[in-house]
Amino acid sequence: MTKQKQHQNLSQPQDGGYTIIESLVAMIVVSVLMIAIAPVMAFSVATRVQARRTELATQAAKAYIDGLRSQSIKFGDQTIKGFPVRYTAATNPEDLANAPVPSPGSQDNLLYCVDMDGGGCTTASTKDFYVQGAWLNPDPSITNNDPTLKGYQLLVRVYRADSFAPGAPPLNTTPQAKKQSVVGSGVGDRTIPVVEMSTEIPASGNPSYKSIWERLKTP
Repeated sequence: MTKQKQHQNLSQPQDGGYTIIESLVAMIVVSVLMIAIAPVMAFSVATRVQARRTELATQAAKAYIDGLRSQSIKFGDQTIKGFPVRYTAATNPEDLANAPVPSPGSQDNLLYCVDMDGGGCTTASTKDFYVQGAWLNPDPSITNNDPTLKGYQLLVRVYRADSFAPGAPPLNTTPQAKKQSVVGSGVGDRTIPVVEMSTEIPASGNPSYKSIWERLKTP
């Protein structure tokens, strides 16, 4: 009798494993979790991309400043273009932040090119930068727009190259427009600079710190 029962148990099929309903529930739970974390993952990637872009734009600004201080970027030079433009409406250092933004097409003649991908600066690139410079020195003896011998205060704005691409939204012309932010900026705003900074460029030859003092002293 015992052997007969054992034989019957061995012959019965095994029904272990997940049912179709259990599998569907598991898939729904996984899908809900993926939908919940997808925006966080996308935000993290976009923030990392923008942080890297800001880092490279800062390097481009420093390279531009070093080029002016070493005079590898010279006034009137047609080979390396991008010498800063005089902001005639400024009367004090604070006014320099209101210098007008670059006009469409100015990247070919008035802006300094920083080639980050080795293919030359093109408005189709998402890696290249164009640097805008504006200078201030209220010294009335400067008449030819070349402040090299006197020194000057410099405003630097770094724009993405694709900010000047055909069909790109126009640059933000609001004075002192908001600056780029790494956190919460997503892939960035092409209408405003990636980086904006200011510094002092001393007179050529022996650095004339007296000229800096004269520009910054209270009238």
